[in-house]
Amino acid sequence: MLHLGLDIGGTKIEAVLLDAEGRVHLRERRPTYKESYQGFLDNLLVMINDIRNAEKKEFTIGIGLPGAIDPKSGLIKNCNCLVLNGEDLKGDLRELFKRPVFLANDADCFALSEAVDGAGAGYGTVFGVIAGTGCGGGVVVKGKLIGGPNAIAGEWGHNPLPAWDQRNDGPVQHCYCGKENCIESFISGTGFARRFNERQGTLLSAEAIMTAVSENDLWALTHYQHFIDAFARSLAGVINILDPDAIVIGGGLSNVDRIYTDLPGAIEKYIFSSSCQTAIMKAKFGDSSGVRGAAWLPTL
Repeated sequence: MLHLGLDIGGTKIEAVLLDAEGRVHLRERRPTYKESYQGFLDNLLVMINDIRNAEKKEFTIGIGLPGAIDPKSGLIKNCNCLVLNGEDLKGDLRELFKRPVFLANDADCFALSEAVDGAGAGYGTVFGVIAGTGCGGGVVVKGKLIGGPNAIAGEWGHNPLPAWDQRNDGPVQHCYCGKENCIESFISGTGFARRFNERQGTLLSAEAIMTAVSENDLWALTHYQHFIDAFARSLAGVINILDPDAIVIGGGLSNVDRIYTDLPGAIEKYIFSSSCQTAIMKAKFGDSSGVRGAAWLPTL
């Protein structure tokens, strides 16, 4: 039996077909159809049928998406592919394919992938962090994805930044979720770049700012040092509650190698322990972690 994973994004859908050992049998990307919900379903059906025709073996279906299933209604919520919100995607897919279809948040899929056969493989409790366009997270314990009654387990990015102080952290940050000073506004690649550019009157990407850091630009260094401190405060809260064996970081900022030497010492100042023994590491599968985690969903 093979395992098909589909990662639904705002602009593309990525598919990967894995065998039980995690070897890739097929990989494909297609644009996300966003004009209507029915059009989305029709295009997804075509994509899966094309994969079925290309690979004659039977496969399970797991889907990751930037949203969640509302536990009360069973409908999709908080999805940036707006035509999916308020729809019974899981039920409709089950009816279309006449088989079980497994859905999860894309950050949960990332965490699952890295815990099963990625950087966190072999660790008991893994907290997966995405520091990219947004700031999501997921929790895996002994190979099992942890959920909850609100379908928000691991959503640390929408906790307020611990110990926010305007003198140290700058002006109030208004998050799209309607709250203020969410961790995502400080730790995501988007927030990292936006706050620097607002202060400096520039239009630099997060990557360009990190290039300036490597060149010892004073303003970029100061901004990066604040980022590490904010990241450390935020992870310290996770460690004090969950005490994970490993934290795996993905998303665009995960490619900044110095994070993995700078974060552990910064975290020690904020956790309820004299030292930080939590392994902090870069994701093994990078941008492919989410789609691989989706493929593993039916195997849990």
